[in-house]
Amino acid sequence: MSRVALGVDIGGTKIAVGAIDSAGAILARQTIGTEVEAGFDAGLARLIRAIDATLAEAGIDAAALAGIGLGCPGPFDETSGRIENSYTLPGWEGNDIVSPLAARYGTRARLVNDADAALLGEALAGAARGARIALMLTIGTGIGGAVLVDGTILRGAAGEHPKIGHLIVDPAGPACYCGGRGCLESLAAGPALARAGAEHGYADAEAVFAAASAGAAPAQAIVARGADAVETGIWSLIHVFLPEVILFGGGIGERHFALYREAAGRALARAVLAPEGAIRVVKAALGNDAGMVGAAALMLDGG
Repeated sequence: MSRVALGVDIGGTKIAVGAIDSAGAILARQTIGTEVEAGFDAGLARLIRAIDATLAEAGIDAAALAGIGLGCPGPFDETSGRIENSYTLPGWEGNDIVSPLAARYGTRARLVNDADAALLGEALAGAARGARIALMLTIGTGIGGAVLVDGTILRGAAGEHPKIGHLIVDPAGPACYCGGRGCLESLAAGPALARAGAEHGYADAEAVFAAASAGAAPAQAIVARGADAVETGIWSLIHVFLPEVILFGGGIGERHFALYREAAGRALARAVLAPEGAIRVVKAALGNDAGMVGAAALMLDGG
């Protein structure tokens, strides 16, 4: 039997748990609400129940696990396993999610950035298979980014995950919690589109997209501004990394992939220093499963 690890994908509204084998197949899975308003302890208890149910469904003893990988939006302290994200996980910050799971199941557990996990999943069983250098942007409640080089996720100083979503694309743009102005996330993430849309009576980002599709000029301008930001960001990222493949993932990135493929295509068409025809733009293949599969892949790879 192939090795098996648990992958946990922690999102602002949902947590997915899966038993994943070394080929990236999902043997069993559970999905629960994050319910951050109930507090960290309640969330941990529900996660443990979901893990127990996943193991039972897969017929796997915890002692046989290669480990538990947890994809989580940052910031967090990877060494201590402490979540420090007050933006999408309010009330969970300051809590160690790793040690209780490692102790309960007698196996290794590790936090990994959710964008890194998504790209690892795509590299194992999705659209980045076989690519030597891959770049992924996940567009949703934030904008995450990850780079894979020769099978290894690129990490920065002190092992930190690069903050690709905070690449400045318009210095005159809106302020962001990152300390910059006009970063990619502050212009193109779901909350940024929703804030701009609220001025015109749109309820959320998807309402903006729907109105834009219906021909509403204000919504079309908001969507175009976000797409232009992505185009500018991709231009810079192309020249820095020269990836073989650029993947778009995340809820918004996948639902509106055609928009972002076109934006990336415009950047590529102008990038005369990039090797012509060598960079592909693709939609992430695993959808919402990418982070779960990738978090497990980290443990299966000895992470």
